Amino acid sequence: MAIARTWNSLYLRKIGFPLAAGFLAVILPALPAQAQCSGTKTRLTSGTVNLRIDNDMFGGLGQDQGYSNGFLVSWVSPNLTDYQGDPCLPLTIRGLNQYLAWLQPEGYDEQNMTLGLGQAMYTPKDNVPIELIEDDRPYSGALLLSFGYNARRRNSMRTSQMRIGMVGPSANAGEVQNGWHDIIGIERFNGWDNQLRDEPVVQLLHERRKRITRSTSQAGWGWDVTGHWGASLGNFATYLNTGWEWRAGYHIPDDFGTAPLRPAGENTSPVRVAPDRLWNGHFFVAADARWVLHDITLDGNTFRTSHSVEKRPVVADLGYGIAIYRGHWRIAFARYLRTEEFIGQDDSPKYGTITIGRRF
Repeated sequence: MAIARTWNSLYLRKIGFPLAAGFLAVILPALPAQAQCSGTKTRLTSGTVNLRIDNDMFGGLGQDQGYSNGFLVSWVSPNLTDYQGDPCLPLTIRGLNQYLAWLQPEGYDEQNMTLGLGQAMYTPKDNVPIELIEDDRPYSGALLLSFGYNARRRNSMRTSQMRIGMVGPSANAGEVQNGWHDIIGIERFNGWDNQLRDEPVVQLLHERRKRITRSTSQAGWGWDVTGHWGASLGNFATYLNTGWEWRAGYHIPDDFGTAPLRPAGENTSPVRVAPDRLWNGHFFVAADARWVLHDITLDGNTFRTSHSVEKRPVVADLGYGIAIYRGHWRIAFARYLRTEEFIGQDDSPKYGTITIGRRF
């Protein structure tokens, strides 16, 4: 009972009702919409709801630092005939898409849309001091809503995404982190009063992905390699990035990757519907390198004075994991190693992630 009261007070009341409820008001109408359009012959894909949880606890003991925790709830539409009139999209989204036509691709064989709501929190290494830790990264939390547009032509895909939200106390990252630490019985982070100030943030992302090679046997075993390159622009983060992913296993899905290394890197491409099999699975190894021009979680607030550190201009991630499919369900486990993000950082960050998806 005490755990339930703590969770209700710290999460549902402060974040769940005003923010997640608004997100669900947009997502839930999409599920009956999918049921109405799923029988149409033009549909090559089905929609998916995903829950992703990131935590540096999965990276090993003593890793409560840097990108400390995050979650993302996302909805991936079925294959669409268009973004503004397709019955697979609820009316609210079709109306919104009229104003975001400049992000939407044209002339591709398949296209779909993604919506997401996520929270991320970043902390210094030492959780004890109440005062500002000048030689470590700022405390910061972000709450972000995303709209993404994906389009596929054979072995290539493009994705464009807009993220809007808030960095600062209004994201409630400190309350959520310390509330969770109270529940599991570990020490709080005491310095959240020093976090970045409230600042509305916008981020535009564009990425291209291409399957470089794919090999499969008649028995269903195979492997593939996919490359990606893209860019981000905005006061949340501005960078150029590139990387690749290798997968090997049994009945590898016909998509463009598994590892969620970055916001545009989720398994959100249009995926051709295949007959359900009892069990499918594969291993994956992925890498991403970024030339970072701006990162609000390291550079501090954009329009007012705040704590900051001297970031490193080039950052790289290496991830590895396993994805398992059964019927309409998918679950993926991954672990990531990141190079140092700023001058004077004591340890290279490590974190893990769990993604659970349900196809409808």
